[in-house]
Amino acid sequence: MPYRRQPGTLGGREGAPGVRRAVPFGAARARWSCAPPVVSPPSRKETLPDMFVFKAAVVGAGTMGGQIAQTIAAAGIPVVMKDVRQELVDHGLAEARQVTEGQVAGLVKKGRLTEEQAAAQVDAVLGLITGTTTYEGFGDVDFVIEAVPERMEIKQAVFAELDACTPGHAILASNTSSLSITEIGEATLRPEKVVGFHYFYPASVMPLIEIIEGDDTSPETLGAAVTFAQTIKKQPITCAEVPGFVVNRILNSGVGEVWREQEENGLSIKLIDEGIGGANVTPMGPYFLINLLGLDTVLHVAEHLNESYGDRFYVPKGMQRLVAEGKLGAKTGGDGFYSPTGEPNLEGDAAPDIDELVNMLTLKTFVEACLVLEEGVATHRDIDFGMMAGAGLDPRRGILPPFMRADVEGLDTILERLEAAEERYGERFAPPVILRRLVAQGRLGTKTGQGFYAYPQPDGEQPAGESAVVKLESRGEVAIAWLANGQMNSIAPQVIADLRAVFDAVTAAGVRALVVASSNPMLYSAGADIKAFTQLDEAGGRELIDAAHGLLREMGRSSVVTIAAVNGLAFGGGCELAMACDLRIAAQSALFGQPEVKLGIIPGFGGTQRLPRLVGESKALEMNLVGDPISAAEAYEYGLVNRVVVDHELLDTALAFARRLAEQAPLAVEAIKQVSMQGDLDEGIEAEKGAFVRVFQSADAKEGIGAFLGKRKPVWKGQ
Repeated sequence: MPYRRQPGTLGGREGAPGVRRAVPFGAARARWSCAPPVVSPPSRKETLPDMFVFKAAVVGAGTMGGQIAQTIAAAGIPVVMKDVRQELVDHGLAEARQVTEGQVAGLVKKGRLTEEQAAAQVDAVLGLITGTTTYEGFGDVDFVIEAVPERMEIKQAVFAELDACTPGHAILASNTSSLSITEIGEATLRPEKVVGFHYFYPASVMPLIEIIEGDDTSPETLGAAVTFAQTIKKQPITCAEVPGFVVNRILNSGVGEVWREQEENGLSIKLIDEGIGGANVTPMGPYFLINLLGLDTVLHVAEHLNESYGDRFYVPKGMQRLVAEGKLGAKTGGDGFYSPTGEPNLEGDAAPDIDELVNMLTLKTFVEACLVLEEGVATHRDIDFGMMAGAGLDPRRGILPPFMRADVEGLDTILERLEAAEERYGERFAPPVILRRLVAQGRLGTKTGQGFYAYPQPDGEQPAGESAVVKLESRGEVAIAWLANGQMNSIAPQVIADLRAVFDAVTAAGVRALVVASSNPMLYSAGADIKAFTQLDEAGGRELIDAAHGLLREMGRSSVVTIAAVNGLAFGGGCELAMACDLRIAAQSALFGQPEVKLGIIPGFGGTQRLPRLVGESKALEMNLVGDPISAAEAYEYGLVNRVVVDHELLDTALAFARRLAEQAPLAVEAIKQVSMQGDLDEGIEAEKGAFVRVFQSADAKEGIGAFLGKRKPVWKGQ
């Protein structure tokens, strides 16, 4: 059953739609209660109307509120920004102006804007922000973000006021970094529309938003929050409601070991920062980073986590003393862990063992990430992505997030290191169950082709040559076609050609089942390669579309069973490729969508034809006309996917289906597929092909694609 799990197991995400959590927010979440929550997709009869955002509001101005409002206005959405005093509102408006001027100055420097265009763009963004000290103007907002001080009584008072002055359909979101979304929602008559929407500082720069599902948050609210985050050019992850959520919890767990060692052994914080920063396991030294973020902010989170989870989260006494003295870091002139002249403000001059500190930091970070996964708070993909986008653990800089790092080092090696650390430091370093399980399975990471993530092990000779962007991995009567076309895995002309070569090769070799998977651990395919399409003339475009449809139709009629293993975002051509496969297995992190209409074009690889056959005409028309994504849970509900599984079991599940279907009689398989696809699909595809070429050559299509590439809002003329 794809949507059943037992507490403490890895069969489902506690934050997924339909899950009833068994542990109160105020209790430590190291263990789940015995009451088994049942995970089920939402019933269509219970779903609420879709939520679109045409106007937003921010409550709480100042630096953070001003930056939040700016991210919304920069996406072309009008926003009202409120605070209790005019000077706070003015500060927020000044912050929004400063951020916008900095952004357009960069575009001027790159030659993308003239000075006049830059000034006009600043005025346009600021013109969308309305400052106020009252709730006037909140009567027609669709999405509100609260950014007031982190005190429950203040937040509940604000939400009670918002409940009375905003439309009933409006989503009420909190930017809280630690407080219970469920408890905040209790102050309203619409707890199902209350959600966490946690920006990271600085909000104008950091791409991550943690979207937190309270006990009462509806699937529609969660989905609308994800879509809104993407609309304002942010990168969301979703998680269940637990103390610390994802990023702050994992970060504090790891850095807490450094704090503990420093205070217990009188270590020099300057040498610690230099050593850990030089080890390239974090973007910078931990004390220097906290000086930038604010000691009071970090201390608040550390104390909250210690109260929630116990002594495995360390609260440094030195930080408490400095905060009491008003030494908060950059926000107080740089006086925090360091003085304004750069001298340490904490006692200790002993030389640290950097290798051992790095060992403790990375191991404890990994352990906490595993606990977040085991508790069902978030998927391993969202955990790693959150650490990349919210904590700076960027693989492009050689700094890996916890699960990727473990896979690269080897899970068996990590297990040995943890067993040694547990013996030396105690049970807070106890190896997690999921680690022992994967090691027992022989899933040791990159060296075996699978750990937390799956890694291609391509054949020595490739059907499409050494430079292929679709690589074949043969496994007897089953095989894997790995999509490997760069960071976005876009469906480019070469992808079509290489997939054709792979499919012809497996057909000739007698392979009975083919899994189509992504070599990118973070997404399946972001869609068609728009730049490549714009370089084709009408004849070239027609030839490409004919080749793509010919391949996809052959896949649908062949005795070779095809299974799409969708691990993340599958948009446009990526979604259409998945729909052309016989079965679709989706990870919980997967998103599906046909956003072509937002570019002024239509789906070109079967999206107008296969989608209604899978989800029904009404839902397909909505998806193609609106262009917004749907979650894996909703895709399962409507029949777009056959199974939804936890992310780290995706490839195993897809291969299990492949092995089972490879045992079936080839002639029977071929006949079932061909008879099942009877109807007017060929006629529909011919109509789609003609419409795609016609629309793609239109002025609106050129405007939509130009706006997409130029990261601006298109202006349609109906031409």
